[in-house]
Amino acid sequence: MTSTSAEPRARVAPTFPVSPDQHLMAEPTRATLRVQSRMLAATRAFLTGQGFQELLPPVIGPVTDPGIRGSKQVDIDFYGHKYKLMTSAILYKQASLMAFEKIFYIAPNVRLEPLETAVTHRHLAEFHQIDVEIRDAGREDAMELAERLVAHVVDEVVREMPGDLELLGRDRDAFREVVRGAFARTTHQEATADLVALGHPQDPGAEIDWEGEEILSAKTSRPFFVVDYPKGSRGFYDQEDAERPGILRNFDLIAPEGYGELASGSEREHDYAALVTRMRETGENPAKYGWYLDLARRGIPASSGFGIGLERFTRYVTGRTAAWEASAYPKLPGVVSA
Repeated sequence: MTSTSAEPRARVAPTFPVSPDQHLMAEPTRATLRVQSRMLAATRAFLTGQGFQELLPPVIGPVTDPGIRGSKQVDIDFYGHKYKLMTSAILYKQASLMAFEKIFYIAPNVRLEPLETAVTHRHLAEFHQIDVEIRDAGREDAMELAERLVAHVVDEVVREMPGDLELLGRDRDAFREVVRGAFARTTHQEATADLVALGHPQDPGAEIDWEGEEILSAKTSRPFFVVDYPKGSRGFYDQEDAERPGILRNFDLIAPEGYGELASGSEREHDYAALVTRMRETGENPAKYGWYLDLARRGIPASSGFGIGLERFTRYVTGRTAAWEASAYPKLPGVVSA
């Protein structure tokens, strides 16, 4: 990671709007959403230019991603059957590769985050994700694509939307290292040791918590990857390294300047027997995943992929204090709103 002497960003929580029109009519909101629209257009142009097929994922299904960091899933009654709102479309991404080699979604997700996350500046109960999956690809392929995608989107905004960035008070010089790519890299073990040395009590067997991500993020001026999370810290679909038992072939992408995590990804487990074993190891009941395991038994392709949180990405690019400021109709955990 590249060190910087810059002070961490101020963490004074902005006032949540009392009405949708108060939020939408604010000029900073309008500028933020204009930038977000350009970011989406740049994302679609970049990925389709690389041969990716955009698909529309389901919003409900019999199962969804279980690896959601302590948040709760939302159940609905689907004609007498218990379905769930999507917390992540990862299982459907793997299934979609049976028809297409490279796919992406821009998908809504709903996660009932713990109430204490309402003040983290980065958690939403409803958000959107740029989901990407590549058949027969390794982790390095996914990381390289994520790096190029982020650099491309940031570069387009910096070049094409200087007026909105100026209105928002965002320093375009902060992106010099971002648009050059070549993001830094550290392992989970190294990041954990760094946090412990700084006095943050990070569990070496768990995901790096959001406070830890912000601490690491505030120390650097360019994005960086955290790789090699320990087995047990992530979902059953992250593949274990065949040569290093107990280590997962996955990664997080962390933004600089204290903005924290932008993306998560991995090589995917696709072998039927391994999936069942991993489900049981992580406390999941394989019976819940009938359609998915049926596909795996017939042969889900090997793949790698990632998901980028759109509101978090927008917050970083526009320099907003909180992720909800990058949503037209924000849903904060525990806050009743339009």
